[in-house]
Amino acid sequence: MVCLIIMNWNCKKFKSNVLLCAGSLFSLLFFHFFLCTVSSADSSVDDDITRIQKAYENIKDIKGSFTQKSHIKDLKRTETYGGEFFIKRPTKMKWEYKGKTPQEVLINNDEILIYQKREKQAFKGKFDRATYGQAPIALLSGFGRIQEEFDVSNKNGRLFLKPKKPMGNIVSIEIETSEDKFPIKSFIVNDSRSNRIEITLKDVEINTGLEDKLFELSLPKGVTIFEHNP
Repeated sequence: MVCLIIMNWNCKKFKSNVLLCAGSLFSLLFFHFFLCTVSSADSSVDDDITRIQKAYENIKDIKGSFTQKSHIKDLKRTETYGGEFFIKRPTKMKWEYKGKTPQEVLINNDEILIYQKREKQAFKGKFDRATYGQAPIALLSGFGRIQEEFDVSNKNGRLFLKPKKPMGNIVSIEIETSEDKFPIKSFIVNDSRSNRIEITLKDVEINTGLEDKLFELSLPKGVTIFEHNP
């Protein structure tokens, strides 16, 4: 009604005021849409975090297979690996990398052992937050404490995690959630050197009763062991 009165009074002024009315309406609609989108994203993040942490409350052990793609910036190449993983919470983990460069990564409480079969050598040292960069799949064991360990937001439909405290050279982690019994489908680790590691999980089973002896690696004779004790 206001715009009709202006039209009868001054055509030029009508045009400018119509634009003003339309612009104001658009701004209000955009602002409302923005608030709804943010609210929806926040709700989605909260729901995903709750679902993951709820699932982890009942998880004693996890096993499955994985594919790992490592994008190495300095070398300008991508390396792809595959294998199997076994986790007995809280701190017993084993990964068997298969293929042309087979190796086993074993974490037993506060010790880590990386065994490279072809080279007949192994690296042994202490495992802590600073070591996650060497064994990024070890993060799977700790995702049950997301709110304690990370600041979380939404990024392109994924959970975007930034460590609250230093975690080696890890800058951020992106998690793709799953509707399956195990709530994580894949995750991406970004480090301070702009390297990117993508890990996709398959055939995940939980609470199958993994035994402690699975995480006790017995090295064959002739393997050279390098110890790292900073």
